[in-house]
Amino acid sequence: MGPKKKSDNKVEDQLTRIAIISEDRCRPKKCRHECRKSCPVVKIGKLCIEVTSANKVAFLSEELCIGCGICVKKCPFEAIMIINLPKNLEKETTHRYGPNTFKLHRLPVPRPGQVLGLVGTNGIGKSTALKILSGKLKPNLGHFKSPPDWHDILTYFRGSELQNYFTRLLEDNLKAIIKPQYVDHIPRAVNGAVQEVLTKRDQRGKMEHLMNMLDLGPVWERNVGDLSGGELQRFAIGVVCVQEGDIYMFDEPSSYLDVKQRLNAAQVIRELLGVGKYVVVVEHDLSVLDYLSDFICCLYGKPGAYGVVTLPFSVREGINIFLAGFVPTENLRFREVSLTFKVSDNTTSRDDEKKKFNRFNYPDLNKNQNGKFMLHVEAGDFTDSEIIVMLGENGTGKTTFIRMLAGVLAPDEDTRGEIPEFNVSYKPQKISPKSEMSVRAMLHAKIRESYMHPQFVTDVMKPMMIDNIMDQDVKNLSGGELQRVAITLCLGKAPTSTSSTSPVRTSTPSSASSPLRPSSASSCTPRRRRSSWSTTSLWPRIWRTV
Repeated sequence: MGPKKKSDNKVEDQLTRIAIISEDRCRPKKCRHECRKSCPVVKIGKLCIEVTSANKVAFLSEELCIGCGICVKKCPFEAIMIINLPKNLEKETTHRYGPNTFKLHRLPVPRPGQVLGLVGTNGIGKSTALKILSGKLKPNLGHFKSPPDWHDILTYFRGSELQNYFTRLLEDNLKAIIKPQYVDHIPRAVNGAVQEVLTKRDQRGKMEHLMNMLDLGPVWERNVGDLSGGELQRFAIGVVCVQEGDIYMFDEPSSYLDVKQRLNAAQVIRELLGVGKYVVVVEHDLSVLDYLSDFICCLYGKPGAYGVVTLPFSVREGINIFLAGFVPTENLRFREVSLTFKVSDNTTSRDDEKKKFNRFNYPDLNKNQNGKFMLHVEAGDFTDSEIIVMLGENGTGKTTFIRMLAGVLAPDEDTRGEIPEFNVSYKPQKISPKSEMSVRAMLHAKIRESYMHPQFVTDVMKPMMIDNIMDQDVKNLSGGELQRVAITLCLGKAPTSTSSTSPVRTSTPSSASSPLRPSSASSCTPRRRRSSWSTTSLWPRIWRTV
């Protein structure tokens, strides 16, 4: 039998895997370079892994890597990921930040006069795609060592809609306006009152209309630094919409907003459509995405490693593809299980009733916020082993009520009866990262007994994916990562009740929940010392949501 002929198909000879090394986890000065010593390719004399104590991060050659996975298991800091791509995407690489870092494949295709919606998990490349489409980030097509010029980039996209888009972006000097994802960073860059900022940037003559639609009247004279999360979100949307631009991009415009405000914001965004106007929206709320978009591009991949943009689909088909985790046009499944919404008609059962042993009561509560806001709470009660959801618009007193129950905020003197001193674990709505500790050090200091308990690790830390960020500093975490850490700290306490404000939002909490109010022995709240976390603890939880 003669020798096999070499394949003329270059696609088969290209890479089918990528290697990712986390800069936050890789610490060559604190390990014995187990990855290099255990690599079989290095043992035969090839430089597949290069690392010394003087390096800040190791280097892994994707061309020489055979995908054995030994280095992944040997790394003491779990800093290496070897990922086999679902199919060969090397020809479709749009951008890569550097060696062994995140890689984005393909780009969404915006169309003039229509709203393009992007949906995908966090860390999958949605914000990177927005930066490229806005012209703020030049795509390097995977060649980070020698980035191509715009002529090569236009040649790469030749024959597609993106060629016309980038040509217009360069030749016609299209103006792109982006609403950032983290609106809590806006006060650091913008100073002055809301009216002053909007008046300076009003180029479309729509300021009065936007003030009414976005409900900015109550904060019209307020300083930007004094705005809450929802007010900052509406202010950011207003600043983008009053300006005259060719490309409007909104990164998660519904965060911090209640249902009514989300619909008004979506209506304002759709009013930007016109001849030659591009609108791109990144959104996690599928109902808002359905209401807002004309067509959708889904993003899938491995968060922090690589992301792939699908072809544009209709709104209904795109949302169903994202929920199912299967792309029929590529015959590819990017999620093992589909996302389903289970609706139960029977909300209570006899088994749940048997688990309830204690009932907690609170009296009528009144709070007057300097005459500007008045809250009245009627007397009520709650029991253990139940979750209470508070539903209402922003600014109606949900957070104030929880703060009074937690003992953080004192009610007025005319309150009828005394509030029992609950031992409360409270996660605030807005927290700013100030701690200099790492996530591991903070968990060890705040909830040492809980986070080392195997049951707590299984029920809380693994679903929250805390292990992936244990060695990172709290001040450097993203909004979603900070939110997960704050929820873990809140659940790690051993309270009589657990209160959380907006637990699903991507805010920027800093460290743990607020200090616990000292508990007292009473018939209502028996004081019990807990030595470890347990799933049998009967904690009522109060969630504040929109």
